[in-house]
Amino acid sequence: MTQTVASLAVETLIANGIDNLYCLPGVQNDPFFNALYDRRDALAPIQTRHEQGAAYMALGAALATGEPQAFCVVPGPGLLNTAAALSTAYATNAPVLALVSEIPSAGIGKGYGALHELPDQLGVLERLTRHAERISDGAGAHAVLRRAMTELRSGRRGPVGVEVPTDIWSATVESAPDDLVAPARPGPEPDHAAVAEAAQLMAAAERPMIVVGGGAQECPEHVTRLAERLSAPVVAFRRGRGVVSSDHPMSITTPTAYQLWPRVDVVIGLGTRMAMQQSVWGVDDELKIVHVDIDADEIGRFGPPTVGIHADLADALPLLSDALGTTQADRSEWRADLEHARAGAEAATAAALAPQYGWLGAIRAELPGEGIFVDEMTQCGYVSWLGYDVYRPRTFLSAGYQGTLGYGFATALGAAHARRDVPVLSIIGDGGALFTLNELATAVHHRIPLTTIVFNDHAYGNVRRIQRERFDGRVIASELTSPDFVKLADSFGVRAMRATTPDELRPCLREALGSDEPAVIEVPFGEVPFPWPHIMRPPIRGQQPSG
Repeated sequence: MTQTVASLAVETLIANGIDNLYCLPGVQNDPFFNALYDRRDALAPIQTRHEQGAAYMALGAALATGEPQAFCVVPGPGLLNTAAALSTAYATNAPVLALVSEIPSAGIGKGYGALHELPDQLGVLERLTRHAERISDGAGAHAVLRRAMTELRSGRRGPVGVEVPTDIWSATVESAPDDLVAPARPGPEPDHAAVAEAAQLMAAAERPMIVVGGGAQECPEHVTRLAERLSAPVVAFRRGRGVVSSDHPMSITTPTAYQLWPRVDVVIGLGTRMAMQQSVWGVDDELKIVHVDIDADEIGRFGPPTVGIHADLADALPLLSDALGTTQADRSEWRADLEHARAGAEAATAAALAPQYGWLGAIRAELPGEGIFVDEMTQCGYVSWLGYDVYRPRTFLSAGYQGTLGYGFATALGAAHARRDVPVLSIIGDGGALFTLNELATAVHHRIPLTTIVFNDHAYGNVRRIQRERFDGRVIASELTSPDFVKLADSFGVRAMRATTPDELRPCLREALGSDEPAVIEVPFGEVPFPWPHIMRPPIRGQQPSG
């Protein structure tokens, strides 16, 4: 049987461990789906109701598993509808493959006005991904697909794009190898002199702190071991939550870290830019900085570190631990400072944001420790960065610096589809809900057991609050007319409930999380304390770097 580019693409995805394809078929990718038909037992198509839903589901599946995921859409509007999800995948280092069709190859760049034509679609895709290529013919198809799979697994993770003109799907492939598995590139070799210098700084430190980001998700044991050896508190803002469990004595929240920051003598950044610490809280000449990252461009993003180590954390952290030796500075006073700061900062934050803490406490009490929590750009979502305990990596999913309003529901749907072995809970506001809540239809069709809480204050609540507090109450374009979400969910055939207090929420969650079906819980939401003064704190040390 003649192999085509379409059948090669299907087999390449399967060979590289991708078993679900989030998608929306159309005329420009019909040959691909025709090839998929005979292999849908190995690569299951998960059709959505909007292209952004397909891309967000792939994002959620990638964030929840750490493994490459894929979506397939038509060109032009289809690709553009996925742009927010791709930008969020870029921000969160999510290995997502965008398989995008294109107009017939003879018309590319000609401006003929072909169906779904974009000026320079590949250029658009290149700017939304870490790597993108076009398959131009059957002869080069394998090489393009192989490079894409290698990029998904190599270096700093992120989205990758492959564009296929509609006529090229049916092109004949003459010489694809039997083994389609694409290897990852080896990581950078750690500089052993830099490792030794960093270990010397760390061993001598009297008041060390570790900052972790999303790049540390695969190394929880190594990070925890290092923290224990150094008596170094570990802080994560969003993407690094759960790398060190919240119930570990060395795990701290950002309010506690902020209180300790002026006294830190060595900070160790692991898979993070340390943007908040360096660009907001401030640094000075007394602070020594050790920065370890697989992306050389991120080391010193906000100023040169004392020691930079360009390496995969999985390679660098064992070397650092071994190089520490047995002689450590006396840190008994630092441990006492840590406990004092933790008690004061956490109690003060919980008191100041008591309503949001109440709702989050109800969620944490009912969602098992291995359950996945997906935040959103909503009041309880912001506070979850400060006051929600996380016990395992990849169980707190966030849009990171992209702050993508409306990403949460469809992203959580992808996480719930990919991780049916654990409960998944999404919190959204009514403002962001209607971006992708149409995908309730997808949840029902594919029987995806996602539990969703909609906090409904009939507004873009954060925008309205800022308008009231910073612009003399000049509220404009931020108040909304939102539906009855219980009735809306019920119309899709989804289990629907309403809770007006945290105590009422708990039995609703118990029922929803205990089922194997999607569920929606609406929470009418009034005014709550403004969380941002507790998140974006003023400089507390030295000078802010100019970068």
